[in-house]
Amino acid sequence: MTIDQAPKGRIPTVMHMRCPDRLPEELYRLVLEQLAELSPVVQALPPTAALAELKGALCYHGVGADVDRLGQMLRVRTLTRCGADLRIGIGPTISVAAISVAATASAQVPEPGGVLVVAPDRAAEWLAGLPVEALHGIGPRQAGLLHDYGIHTVGLLAAVPAQTVQRLLGGRAGRLARDRARGADPRPVVPRSLPASASVSCSFARHALDGPDVRSALLRLVVELGRMLRRRGQSPQALTLTLSFAGTGRWSKTHRLPEPSAHEDDLRAAAYRLMDAAGLQRGRLTALSLRAEELCDAGTVAQQITLDHAREARLVAEAAVDRVRDKFGADVIGPAAYRAAS
Repeated sequence: MTIDQAPKGRIPTVMHMRCPDRLPEELYRLVLEQLAELSPVVQALPPTAALAELKGALCYHGVGADVDRLGQMLRVRTLTRCGADLRIGIGPTISVAAISVAATASAQVPEPGGVLVVAPDRAAEWLAGLPVEALHGIGPRQAGLLHDYGIHTVGLLAAVPAQTVQRLLGGRAGRLARDRARGADPRPVVPRSLPASASVSCSFARHALDGPDVRSALLRLVVELGRMLRRRGQSPQALTLTLSFAGTGRWSKTHRLPEPSAHEDDLRAAAYRLMDAAGLQRGRLTALSLRAEELCDAGTVAQQITLDHAREARLVAEAAVDRVRDKFGADVIGPAAYRAAS
């Protein structure tokens, strides 16, 4: 059957793909490249997932209405080129596709990967037998509340009057939950590439314990990373600290910032919090790495009104210091803590 011969609305065109857990970022980017070869409309969902709209891809690849074939094509390409076996769900909406990709990890599709296609005309029937926890957007607290009222499956939730669900879960949340239980979800796939990242690192000539020297090196990385981001006009939404130990040991943890910021005050507080969380004690360090993730355009970040005059003064000083560094070099000025240690 070709796309023109297929009844309108009978072809599921939203693909949700998920990579194996803990896939390195480099491989994840390669997988996104393979997905972009399949469809030009790709929405990255880091760290391991992505969405794609297949309407144009069906015609371009000449597979008619066979969306399962597109899913198998992507799976074979990523397996052979990237060594990653994907789980792929294809449905008429984002929420159905997301639930179907989760179902590929169950007995419906053998591990470790697989493709599951849910046709629009049977989406509601397929959803009906699933537990309410499987519904996209239903968390443990909402699921527990629905269970208290005897609503254990998506089918039961779809049958409950809209006003009742809204009273249980709240107006907007209840309306969304009931609509998705009935297979309705108007959200489009919005093209979005994987957010860029920036990283800085340093190594120690000798094994180092957590102390003034290590904290000084971390502060230097914070200053270097902050300056790099401000020059690029970007603000990170998360910060990741990676510690390398003597031997082959590594430790890594990510801290999400309350709001995107490239200011040294905010980056330093997050970096020190991550270092404290490592609880090094007698761990011998060989290197530090600090990565700013989920970068966004600094011009799009909302500026909060603050009554903290000391912070405002530091931000003014930070801008002046950046101008000094641009004119005379990065090492002519900086925090006394790391300059004294150097």
